[in-house]
Amino acid sequence: MPQPPAIIPSRPAQPDSAQALPWRRRLQALRRWFDTSANPGQAAADDRIDWLRALPFIGMHLGCLAVWWVGTTPVAVGTAVALYALRMFALTGFYHRYFSHRTFQASRAVQFVFAVIGAACGQRGPLWWAAHHRNHHRLADTLQDPHSPRHQGFWWSHAGWFLTPRAFATDLSRVPDLARFPELRWLDRFDTVVPLGLALLLFVAGQGLQHWAPGLGTDGWQMLVWGFFISTTVLFHATVTINSLAHRFGRRRYDTRDDSRNNAWLALITFGEGWHNNHHFFPGSARQGFRWWELDITYGGLRLLAAMGLVRGLKPVPAWVIEKGRKGHQGRKGRS
Repeated sequence: MPQPPAIIPSRPAQPDSAQALPWRRRLQALRRWFDTSANPGQAAADDRIDWLRALPFIGMHLGCLAVWWVGTTPVAVGTAVALYALRMFALTGFYHRYFSHRTFQASRAVQFVFAVIGAACGQRGPLWWAAHHRNHHRLADTLQDPHSPRHQGFWWSHAGWFLTPRAFATDLSRVPDLARFPELRWLDRFDTVVPLGLALLLFVAGQGLQHWAPGLGTDGWQMLVWGFFISTTVLFHATVTINSLAHRFGRRRYDTRDDSRNNAWLALITFGEGWHNNHHFFPGSARQGFRWWELDITYGGLRLLAAMGLVRGLKPVPAWVIEKGRKGHQGRKGRS
């Protein structure tokens, strides 16, 4: 006699993987706000803006609007300007000329101090910055360059690229000389710790001034808005003009394979980085303003640190580089 078919107990419905995946990605994105080692393998979305992970970046800009609420005092504005200057020097002198190009030497202690100050800029850790910049020089203005205005346009080269999964990752293969320092790896992995610490310090300092020096008219919220939100936002946009504007506007002394240009206005706000065509032709010098009249505030600061014994071995601009620039300029005048 045939047996009745076995009854298989029904299982509870399993969530569809395609539906569950977005939630996992969101949780990963939240974790990566604090720990960059939680890196996803979402190749299909590598070059799309990760809006969830970009929320702190957007919040930093929105925080500037609070200036209408907190008002202005000389102390708050002075703090914003001072922190802009200090952190810009850490970016240009150490994140760029030291970590990325090794154009001078520094002790491990000095290296770490300026790595911390650079991390306070909110432009990620020293390993990320150096690895990304070394790749930029390798691929400048090619299709593989993540922020070339030649191919992606102004807004993408200025800020969009910075908010993609591909850009968030640190290419450690480009920085083996720096990755051997555990303190630098820690700063790179937890790259929000220092900016958040700076924000907290500014708030506490402002509250202290309100209590101990009420005549100054400032408080914690005002110091937070001016010293952190406004100063950090302006610092970011000044820095990335070298990506978006210094490859479009200015003069070309050297015939490089990219679109880099020298721009005096950008050199002023970035402490010498605007002499970008000089730098792309010969990135191995601690100085980027190759002529005496090309203002390079960062180089002046590095010379001061060298005089104090804090750094050493500032690499000069070779004579042949100066001569080639002079001949190139004369050749262009002759053809004009």
